[in-house]
Amino acid sequence: MARAARSRTPHPDAPQSLPRRLLHTGSDGVRALPAAVRHGYRSRRTPLTATLPGGAPRRPLPAALGLIAITVAGAWLGLLLIGSIRVPVGPMDTSMALRPSLAGGTRIEVAPLGDLELRSHHAPVRLDVAVDRLDPVRSQALVDHPERFAGLQAEVTHDVTHGALGLALHSGIAVVSGATALGLAVYRRPRRALAAGGLALTLLAASAGTAYATWNPESVLEPKFSGLLTSAPSVVGNARSIVSEFHVYQEELARLVTNVTKLYDAASTLPVYQPDPTTIRVLHVSDIHLNPGAWRIIASLVKQYRINVIVDTGDTMDHGSAAENHFLDPASTLGAPYVWVRGNHDSRGTQKYLTGRRHVTVLDHGNVARVAGVRIAGVGDPQFTPDRSVVAAGDPAERTAGGRLADALRTQRLAGTPVDIALAHNPTAVTETDGLAPLALAGHVHHRENTLLPRGTRLMVEGSAGGGGLRAVQNKKPEPVQASVLYLDRGTKRLQAWDEITLGGLGLSRAEVSRHLPHGNQPGATPAPSGSPPSADPSSGHPSGPPPGASPRPARSPSDHPR
Repeated sequence: MARAARSRTPHPDAPQSLPRRLLHTGSDGVRALPAAVRHGYRSRRTPLTATLPGGAPRRPLPAALGLIAITVAGAWLGLLLIGSIRVPVGPMDTSMALRPSLAGGTRIEVAPLGDLELRSHHAPVRLDVAVDRLDPVRSQALVDHPERFAGLQAEVTHDVTHGALGLALHSGIAVVSGATALGLAVYRRPRRALAAGGLALTLLAASAGTAYATWNPESVLEPKFSGLLTSAPSVVGNARSIVSEFHVYQEELARLVTNVTKLYDAASTLPVYQPDPTTIRVLHVSDIHLNPGAWRIIASLVKQYRINVIVDTGDTMDHGSAAENHFLDPASTLGAPYVWVRGNHDSRGTQKYLTGRRHVTVLDHGNVARVAGVRIAGVGDPQFTPDRSVVAAGDPAERTAGGRLADALRTQRLAGTPVDIALAHNPTAVTETDGLAPLALAGHVHHRENTLLPRGTRLMVEGSAGGGGLRAVQNKKPEPVQASVLYLDRGTKRLQAWDEITLGGLGLSRAEVSRHLPHGNQPGATPAPSGSPPSADPSSGHPSGPPPGASPRPARSPSDHPR
């Protein structure tokens, strides 16, 4: 019994064998296991905002600010790494990207010339556009088919709009990816990472809405230049006018010439000649070369000067292709009869398209037409040289064509119906009519010339009414837009005076109008009798003399600088 009553619990100080100690330790670990599991589970269920590492409670505001900072940093990294896209804009390849910015706006990088900054919007994002290169295939297509310039503005607008939509979608993916990736790296919890991505998308949408609400399209009129562009802002302005605001330039230039001619009529300082209501007014234009702005200017001059007949001495087209023909449609709607002869850039297909159109008279082979009371004869250019790949026949071919025109004028004179004006595109051709008509008109050389030929015919060569056309952008300096208004006596059909109108070329906005008198109409001179050719002015090749204060221009050979 004594043995049974003995306690089985060993005394704490009593020695234990090694097996017994191992068994005792294992049983204690098993009993302690559920408590450890519960403790770990509770630690995972404890909110992150409960305590900081030091044991202090975490505040909601700093946590929110931290999330915003992570979101902004991640979105910026996403835009920087994968936020850029390549966008073709017309003949150019560009790169577009959104960048964080306090001032907003748009920056256009034209390497290696510099940057162009526009205050286009106010938002925490800036639009960066980099012009990477000029695509040779699309550029060559414009050179080969210049009629596409008419639709270039719509094409550029479509490309930019399409690129902006693609950039918005791409930027949304970039900011969400960047903020989510950085949030996952910092918090190591998917819920927090997704919250950062959603917040980044919300911030981008709010920035886009702010940019849309503050969009300022007039910012393109006040650009800020940096780099080499600071010394040549007019170059960028010219290109912008041609590509994106060419229609505005056309309208403003037409309005400008109207206002200047009104001022000229009101404050003319040349009272020695005032055209009366019976005077026949002829508008001479030439070498439009597919410039659509020329039609607006011609229509403005017709209305302002009350023009009776328009004379076009050719090169209205550039390549003479069938695709260009619709460019000629406004010729029927200018408000005055339109007389036209073929130039070396106008094909016979071009001539056929114009023949028979309302209010248009096409002259060739020395044919004669009576328009607005004036008898006009003309010959088309015998050469068709739309580009350098066609070898020109040269002056001999022009003189042969001019000879046919001279024969027609002799026939008309023998029949008692003399011609008042002879027309040809090349001055070399129309020079053959010297002595057979009082007035000969031509173009071709893209600058004015006014010469009294040996037998008394006045040769008036007009500059380019299209400023050299759209190809003039290849020149260092834009060509001026030139036209002339000729005043003819209704009874004798003799030239009484003429106004030379000069407008600024592409990107320029100036206008000059100067009046000139033939030698017989100058103060103190004896007028030439009716029916006799005007007397030669011995002073210079410019019979009327320069305007007051200007130096006389030297006479040039009509064959100089063929175009």
